[in-house]
Amino acid sequence: QVQLVESGGGSVQSGGSLRLSCKASGLRVSLQCMAWFRQVQGKEREGVAGIDSGSRTTYADPGNGRFTISRGIDENEVVLKMDSLKPEDTAMYYCAADRYCTEPHMMVADFDFWGQGTQVTVSS
Repeated sequence: QVQLVESGGGSVQSGGSLRLSCKASGLRVSLQCMAWFRQVQGKEREGVAGIDSGSRTTYADPGNGRFTISRGIDENEVVLKMDSLKPEDTAMYYCAADRYCTEPHMMVADFDFWGQGTQVTVSS
């Protein structure tokens, strides 16, 4: 049984940083495409960053440089480092796994497994 568990969310002030972790069981994260998404209540889930098995990455907003997706030391962990956080980054953050990808992406419909989410709240 595949399970993805996110952690690391919390409440921070604007300009602060958080490190989100997604740990998987039942599949080898290192062999999958993984991605982070976020969702605000009442809005659609949106991609934040993705990474493939070769550690190629893609970002929803490549120019901002505030978010970095990477694989953890544990082969079954994916990390999202978030710096210079803004109030508009407030959302529930989810990680997801796609077993059949050929490149990093953030197409919601293509991801097979999802975590339960971790809340990030940024105050001004």
